[in-house]
Amino acid sequence: METLCIILGCLCVAAGLIGCVIPVIPGPLLAYCGFFPLLVINKGPSTFIWWMASILLVSAAVLDSVIPALGAKKFKASKYGMAGCFIGTLAGAFFFPLGLVLGPFLGAFVGEMLKGRKIHEAINGGTGALLGFLAGTFYKLFVASLFAYWFIKAAAV
Repeated sequence: METLCIILGCLCVAAGLIGCVIPVIPGPLLAYCGFFPLLVINKGPSTFIWWMASILLVSAAVLDSVIPALGAKKFKASKYGMAGCFIGTLAGAFFFPLGLVLGPFLGAFVGEMLKGRKIHEAINGGTGALLGFLAGTFYKLFVASLFAYWFIKAAAV
């Protein structure tokens, strides 16, 4: 039973790490779920780690949608560009792995062009959206990696 629970937890954590780079898969949430099988065998993390993990999970969920928009806004993208970034991010997931990088940029670029912006303004908006998307992805990877570390530490006890 113990081996099965640890394997199930490892699968959740691994899927969570992979999910951090695929926009339609909730990476940090899956990695967080890896803690639950450890509870069955009384190897769960400490209460402090549970609280920290919960706070990080919520922050990753919120920042995942806020950071790309802030990046686009910082580079003076319009609402069309920010909406295009969101649509491009989702569409880019179907063209893994190149679409993950180009999707947010092209979506914001097309949105800016539809707004009637000049090409250099559309490129700026796309660049901001892309940088925001990448920053959000790196944060999710950081959170999921921290969960993986805590999982390994708790499972090894």
